[in-house]
Amino acid sequence: MKLPQITVYTDGACSGNPGPGGWAAVIMEDGAGAVTGEISGGEAHTTNQRMELLAAIKALRALPEASRVRLHSDSAYLVNAFLRRWIPRWQMNGWRTAANKPVQNQDLWRELVDLSGKHRVEWIKVKGHSNDLYNDRCDELARRAIPREDS
Repeated sequence: MKLPQITVYTDGACSGNPGPGGWAAVIMEDGAGAVTGEISGGEAHTTNQRMELLAAIKALRALPEASRVRLHSDSAYLVNAFLRRWIPRWQMNGWRTAANKPVQNQDLWRELVDLSGKHRVEWIKVKGHSNDLYNDRCDELARRAIPREDS
């Protein structure tokens, strides 16, 4: 069975860290020639790292079927956990770091591991704020999704 090829860009943002935060994803079905979906949301009290992880989770959740996914993020925290194989080490150590401290955001990491197992994900690090059209769009959407105190 040939899996559909999907390109995803994700980003998270926070106003203060911790503080109110937003996440966003731009989803493109390869061959469609255009963006096929944009999703975003926010939380009243969170961290930038949680928003980065949540953006990837929400994007993978949004896919209707198992797919080959090229997921682009400017978060070294997110991408390096997969590319540098931090996650298997955390799992072998009972979700503890090399310094024997509990892995932060473990709830989100566990969900992300589960979701990424349902797809064939290629993790791609992009440089933030470097005029990458889709990364810039995610940044804009994530910032707009940050809950405001006056709303």
